[in-house]
Amino acid sequence: MSALANHAFFKMNGIGNEIVVVDLRESRGRVTPDDARAVASAVAYDQLMVLQPPRLSGTTAFISIYNSDGSEAGACGNGMRCVVKRLFEATGDTAATFETRAGLLNCWQGPAADLYTVDMGAPKFGWQDIPLAEEFRDTRYIELQIGPIDAPILHSPSVVNMGNPHAVFWVDDVNAYDLSRIGPLLENHPIFPDRANITLAHIVDRDHITIRTWERGAGLTKACGSAACATAVAAARLKRANRIVQITLPGGDLMIEWRERDDHVLMTGTATFEFEGSFDPALFATPASA
Repeated sequence: MSALANHAFFKMNGIGNEIVVVDLRESRGRVTPDDARAVASAVAYDQLMVLQPPRLSGTTAFISIYNSDGSEAGACGNGMRCVVKRLFEATGDTAATFETRAGLLNCWQGPAADLYTVDMGAPKFGWQDIPLAEEFRDTRYIELQIGPIDAPILHSPSVVNMGNPHAVFWVDDVNAYDLSRIGPLLENHPIFPDRANITLAHIVDRDHITIRTWERGAGLTKACGSAACATAVAAARLKRANRIVQITLPGGDLMIEWRERDDHVLMTGTATFEFEGSFDPALFATPASA
């Protein structure tokens, strides 16, 4: 039987990024991709955040992150804010360090009681690190387009790894494109061997950018924190925006700082509790999770 059977969960969201949080630190159980897909059939989510016993001294937990299709993500900033909101409210702590597939993430209470900051680490720009299927020496723009060769719908994205691979297309209007149709094509383009998050970004001014994202393994989302970070970094690399910028997503706003002294990217935003429950064991007895 799945480690999630009869286990408690919290349904939350980070500015519309739908998150389920499960704490398995005491039971030491493991979650499988089939488990993650079974959960998505009962509780709609973008990411499932699973807290497991810490592996490194000084960390609060190792966090496994699953997309709703059962694939694993390296990082989820919106999900991390949801995790720390629950932990800080329960413990009274104001700072914590977590381990993820993408590395160590430091989190702390933000400048206001309802704000939380996640240090997403340093971005990676090398074509092998994103990763890309072929060499591009300058990843501020790469040769990639969709649509007719003489009149492409989208072209020349900036690419960056921000815990997950991201491609950012610069547009005049983020709502002028059918991202539900274009997103899957670009997510699964052969240039991205690990697939990619696809973002449309419009630079309002040097302090403000609007985005929409097709999230790898989850689809259209109201918010993707790592995409907001990737966009802020990509815009600063192109000298089109400052290193501290407001990112407006369909679900709300995030403040992103690409810190100059160590190149780490800091994300600050809210997290919202919706409800709690426990998983019906019958969820995990279906053929899909057998």
